[in-house]
Amino acid sequence: METAPLFNELAEGPDEGSAWWLRALDGQKLRAVHWKGGDKGTVLLFPGRSEYAEKYGRAAVEFKARGYGTLVIDWRGQGLADRMARDPMLGHVRRFHDYQLDVKAMVAFAEAAELPRPWYLVAHSMGGCIGLRSLHNGLEVNAVAFSAPMWGISMANYLRPVAWTLSQAASWVRTDKIYAPGTSRDSYVRVAPYIGNMLTTDEEMYDYMKRHVDSEKQFGLGGPSLRWLNEALHETQRLRRLPPPKVPAVVQLGTDETVVDTAPIHWIMRNWTGGELHLAEGARHEIMMEIPQTRANFFDAAASLFEENR
Repeated sequence: METAPLFNELAEGPDEGSAWWLRALDGQKLRAVHWKGGDKGTVLLFPGRSEYAEKYGRAAVEFKARGYGTLVIDWRGQGLADRMARDPMLGHVRRFHDYQLDVKAMVAFAEAAELPRPWYLVAHSMGGCIGLRSLHNGLEVNAVAFSAPMWGISMANYLRPVAWTLSQAASWVRTDKIYAPGTSRDSYVRVAPYIGNMLTTDEEMYDYMKRHVDSEKQFGLGGPSLRWLNEALHETQRLRRLPPPKVPAVVQLGTDETVVDTAPIHWIMRNWTGGELHLAEGARHEIMMEIPQTRANFFDAAASLFEENR
């Protein structure tokens, strides 16, 4: 295993952190960051679209305080992993299933490094979509905590048929590596002011995220490609048709969520045996980067579930 860069001064993660290059089965180079924790096990943390491991340095501190180490991955196409398009700011993937190759590389690393068991899954936004598929594929974790999982994409009802048609047509005419309508190559937190942002009501945490992409160009990512959009629409539709997996789960969802579609979350959790949905009053998309009480509620609920399922 080859060491990779870790920007821990920006991450503000635990002192005992290390980063490693991974290689997926199709040859894509990925990065994993491990922060040591206590003796209760290891959190496999699946980030959302456009994210990178350092964004979860403070989360790793929270999990360490509760007795857990944390392993985070840079998915293909973002962070320090290989980018998937000529334009490095384009959030692109060939197939959504390819992310499962990244999961396999992450698990193989965790096994080779003998990271403390039991293992638990924490998944945010797009990571929640990847994570749900991984659970259906047999990912061996004792329990899972989701933060605003992307089991549907938020958009006006009248735009849905347009999104389906446009993203599918782009694949047919080979224009799928262009930005989805309404997006650009700018990182959201670099151009969107705190007032009115869709991510958090905590200004200090918003500054934390902005400081990252301002300091390290490698962290930046713009909007998704039409191919990513089409793949995401298909994958979330397929997942909604499956019965929930038999894994203890908790979901935290903000009442002011506008990034992911909330209806599929409510529907899936109503049918998830051993699953609980907690609504965070006034919270937006980034539950783990919200006001202190909302953050504490998420980490406490996750740790409680993990403790019950050791």
